Amino acid sequence: MLIRSVTRSRPIWLPPLLVIMVMMAAVSYVGGHVSRTPGGLGLILVLTGAIALLFRRRHPVPVTVVTVLTGAALPLTAPHLVLVDVATVVALYTLATLRERRVARTAGVFAAVALTAAIIPWQRGGLLDLANLVPANYVAIAVAAGEATRNRRALLAEVRVSAVREERVRIARDLHDVVAHHIALVNAQAGVAHHLMAAHPDRAREALAGIRDTSRTALDELRATVGLLRQEGDPPQGLRPAPAFAALDDLIEGFRKADFTVRLSRTGVPAPLAGAADLAAYRIVQESLTNANKHGIGRRADLTLEYTPAGLRITVTNPAHPARRGAGTGHGLIGMRERAEAAGGTLTAGMDSGVHTVRADLPLLPR
Repeated sequence: MLIRSVTRSRPIWLPPLLVIMVMMAAVSYVGGHVSRTPGGLGLILVLTGAIALLFRRRHPVPVTVVTVLTGAALPLTAPHLVLVDVATVVALYTLATLRERRVARTAGVFAAVALTAAIIPWQRGGLLDLANLVPANYVAIAVAAGEATRNRRALLAEVRVSAVREERVRIARDLHDVVAHHIALVNAQAGVAHHLMAAHPDRAREALAGIRDTSRTALDELRATVGLLRQEGDPPQGLRPAPAFAALDDLIEGFRKADFTVRLSRTGVPAPLAGAADLAAYRIVQESLTNANKHGIGRRADLTLEYTPAGLRITVTNPAHPARRGAGTGHGLIGMRERAEAAGGTLTAGMDSGVHTVRADLPLLPR
């Protein structure tokens, strides 16, 4: 936690600390079998490469060139061998994390050639000495590590974008289900109240009471949905706009109060639905009946629930005319299909011989 906090905040003392660490790592040289400390010119080169690292994030390419040149010039100040040029390693790693692969690899080749050429004259075995491979090795490791870090960051960013996109789709789907269903019921109930106002005021008042109850329910669900946007992590159960499939009778009763007839039939032994299938079943029935109310003819629909060992089959049929289509975006059908697939089921919808059918198959909890 502390390391993550320090990395994110980038305190003012961190860059000077990096310079000091690079200088300490670079002052030990090996000449033959004797360790030496660089003289004045060598210290100037080490200090130049270390200070250049202060600008490595803003100007990664120029800083890499400077560190490579100072690292290549160090062996010329005395007959010694620099085993690892720390400043070049840091610069190449940073460059690989900030620039595309082509730039990083080109810089790596340049660094490997320059540093290798600088140490060859001081090797006992000359051109064929295996120690000549040391610069190329640590250069390759620095570039590879930088590319791995950049790829990991890109992957995490992609995952975050994907998660945000999925969450936006889920919230849009919930808002569509809540608003479309309840507004359609309010509209139907208002039409009933207007029609009965003069001849049957008592029934008209019942329709107005239905509008009040429906609008209150819509506000509660909208409040719960919007409340999810303000929650971090998994929200408490009380804030989830997720009516259970057990509330199906209340849903159907709301349609009947809006003067829309729903004929319900059940077959098989009822069983609990698996996970997300419970909410999916409720929303599929809700959206199917809402569409039948808006686009169908005859103001009626048939709902069949078939429980089998394989799962629950929901079938909603209503008389409709192919040429009759109300205003809509088609998001309702898309949302139903997405809900069914997310719950591990399937959904189909279509028109045949003047009857529109929505059929969904959803899994049950294992017994």
